[in-house]
Amino acid sequence: MRSSITVSLVPEARQGPFVFHGDWRSAVQTASELGFHAVEIFPRSPESVPVAEFKSLVDNLGLQVSALGTGAGWLVERLTLADPNQARRSLAIDFVRRMIDTAVEFQAAAIIGSMQGRSSADCPPDRSRGLLRESLETLDRHSSDSTGRLLYEPLNRYETDQCNTLAQGTDMIRGLHRTQILADWFHMNIEEANMIQAIEHAGSAIGHVHFADTNRHAIGFGHLDAKPLVEALQRIGYTGYLSAEVFPLPSSESAARRTVESFQKLLAVKTTDPTKITSAH
Repeated sequence: MRSSITVSLVPEARQGPFVFHGDWRSAVQTASELGFHAVEIFPRSPESVPVAEFKSLVDNLGLQVSALGTGAGWLVERLTLADPNQARRSLAIDFVRRMIDTAVEFQAAAIIGSMQGRSSADCPPDRSRGLLRESLETLDRHSSDSTGRLLYEPLNRYETDQCNTLAQGTDMIRGLHRTQILADWFHMNIEEANMIQAIEHAGSAIGHVHFADTNRHAIGFGHLDAKPLVEALQRIGYTGYLSAEVFPLPSSESAARRTVESFQKLLAVKTTDPTKITSAH
């Protein structure tokens, strides 16, 4: 497993659960100095990502890009993949399609979280889930054509009524070829009766993990027992990223440092250089 940290490029998300905000060059440099393997980008739009410059910097620092979030499609433009208005839904699909293409430039996946939408008075739950599935099918086909990858993230009940558990998410993406589940420990802590069993049952459907404590702070700043969760991921053969989508509290650097320390302890990694943490395996 590899470590990742979130970098937001969206001014409107300044209060959101991202470790670094704004100055992405400094954020990437700090991530490298602390020993992270990758960064997860939350851009305002696909076109707002400075692909060439970003790639040059992460390549020079020996980092990867783990994933790109699409949440600004909802936060900024109020687009969802379950909008009953076909024209609006088409705009949402196009936004994610372009994000997939941008993610391909980094050999990364595109995340669908808040853009999944939810039911409403004029779009009951069954129809809302059906529209989401249709949109995911369209985007999965595009991912197959473009060598892209999608990550579908079940959210807690306060953010959506589409899929709240890993089991529901796995059912939603069943039969899709380029789409996996994002297991977010903050949401899982709210919704799963047994987080360990949920991970084991989802198995190879899990393609990405948000490494967050119960209070959406860095692992170690809440009361989540993360060790059994890491062990469950090891049992299912998960080798992807543990990515810290957490609040920058008490500061960005403190959250980042605590994440690295937790990753080091949980994954039994060795440190040869105090500013670099690399896997012992």
